[in-house]
Amino acid sequence: MSRVQVVTDSASDLSLELARANSVVVVPLTVRFGPEELSSWPDLLPGDFWARCKASPTLPETAAPSPGAFAEVYRKAAADGCDGVVCITLSSDMSATHQAAQAGAQDSPVPVRVVDSRSVTMGEGLIVLEAAEAAASGADVDTVARRAEACIPRTSVYGVVDTLEHLEKGGRIGGARVLLGSLLSIKPVVQVRDGVVGEESKQRTRARSLRYLADKVHTTANLERLAVVDGAAEDLDTFLAMLGEAVPVPPTVVDLGPVVGTHTGPGTIGVCMLRRA
Repeated sequence: MSRVQVVTDSASDLSLELARANSVVVVPLTVRFGPEELSSWPDLLPGDFWARCKASPTLPETAAPSPGAFAEVYRKAAADGCDGVVCITLSSDMSATHQAAQAGAQDSPVPVRVVDSRSVTMGEGLIVLEAAEAAASGADVDTVARRAEACIPRTSVYGVVDTLEHLEKGGRIGGARVLLGSLLSIKPVVQVRDGVVGEESKQRTRARSLRYLADKVHTTANLERLAVVDGAAEDLDTFLAMLGEAVPVPPTVVDLGPVVGTHTGPGTIGVCMLRRA
């Protein structure tokens, strides 16, 4: 029976409780407020992060962990008696985190498999939980990695953002579209597609965008895991009521962490879904 350590980064938005319950090690990205650098997990709580965003004259920025941060985690896994490590990262098209995780594995004393989730927030997190389940069953490192990789095409992430400002600052949407969207009060629905964030739908009101999001969940067949991500949204309960009891699996509700929150802004609500094979 193998012992495999599952590792991820803080863009997965796993709560401290979920990470501990599933024996997952989380390597934090850095959040910068001007010259001040903070670890995004677990010390920078979402409430503190949003308060800092509100008080800061400039939007925060994020930075990937160093290869050394991953190497240290891999060495500790080996010292703890693990036979291997499976590290699942946010999409390599969104961050240098995946490359850092690979570089950190070069001199690892145990085999390391680095999996590009092609996703982010709890889309990445649901894949991590599947891998952790396989590891808990005693699967070897290659089997755990294959289980994670098999989840990638079955994972969907959609989100409603309250403002286009953060997407513009992060280079996700052009300034002219931001101006037009603001004038028309457009509330876009975004999707992670092919490893990047893109606009999925334009809705004229917040209520319509939330209904569109709920309908995405209701019409997704073979739903196995569901997470709802809350980015300091005042209408989260309204959205959960829209989901109602029609969903086949109860949603896991987590806070949107500082890494993704930096790029989407407050008021974001996301749904992350994993379909059965």
